[in-house]
Amino acid sequence: MLLFASLKDAAQADRIAVQVPALADATVTVEELLAQCGRQYPNLLPWLPHVRVAVNCEYASGLNLLHAGDEIALLPPVAGGHV
Repeated sequence: MLLFASLKDAAQADRIAVQVPALADATVTVEELLAQCGRQYPNLLPWLPHVRVAVNCEYASGLNLLHAGDEIALLPPVAGGHV
């Protein structure tokens, strides 16, 4: 997963790997991926309810299914402020 701005600062990295076992079966949603991300990277947990998710350079909803090889980016709120 690619991270930008304050998310990158919180994770201290510009990309992270999130282990999601069912991804090969295309049964994982964006929402489930974010939940797993919060478990593996607790520093990101406060941000996750506020991020926009892009899958293959297009905004995705929480119900979008993910497939192996998808490029996923997390985009923080752009209005400023802190979480």
